[in-house]
Amino acid sequence: MTLLNITDRDLTDRELLEAAARLETAPASAVIAWAVENFHPHLCLTASMTDAVLIDLAVKVEPSIEVVFIDTGYHFAETLDMVELVRRRYGLNLRVMTALPQEAELWKVDPENCCSAIKTGQLDRALSGKVAWMSGVQRSDGPTRAATPVVHRDIRGLVKINPIATWTPWDIAGYIEDHDVPVHPLVSQGYLSIGCRPCTKPVEDGADPRSGRWAGLNKTECGMHV
Repeated sequence: MTLLNITDRDLTDRELLEAAARLETAPASAVIAWAVENFHPHLCLTASMTDAVLIDLAVKVEPSIEVVFIDTGYHFAETLDMVELVRRRYGLNLRVMTALPQEAELWKVDPENCCSAIKTGQLDRALSGKVAWMSGVQRSDGPTRAATPVVHRDIRGLVKINPIATWTPWDIAGYIEDHDVPVHPLVSQGYLSIGCRPCTKPVEDGADPRSGRWAGLNKTECGMHV
């Protein structure tokens, strides 16, 4: 596939749409290669550590790519263990964004704004100086993500790349098996999308993977992926 040689300075909305159209059916590795070719080193990858599929794909293209993990202070202990396992496994250029301690536990007193105050705020810090970033968002995650583009411009004006947006759960499972990719230990207990401990529950059989997030609240997204 021929890469579109563009830079953030001359990337117009039209060029971004053209890139999105060309990359819609491209393999994930080719999407990552496009992102690295055009934006590295002003590029990072965010990881929730539910699994390491996107990390495994990305470091095969560019081993030095920066991987960002946001430590909210509310994670499962198993999540922090997963971070360390994946860091050692891949020799990651890992940047952990640690939220400052809160006087009150926001998830209790203000659950609607907890994510924006902690997760989104730390993401904004991590993206300072970047021109593009990648995430593992998939259309199959649920209705709110069904129209996720492979490439688009986010609300900050940065280029956002979702290399595995078109992957199905079977694609993910097959890649994990074929490449011996680390998976969060709570996945086997029904936690299919793992966020902060107080706001993450196991998923019922047949429900979408993100249905265990913010159960009981009128909330489906943390605000990072808009």
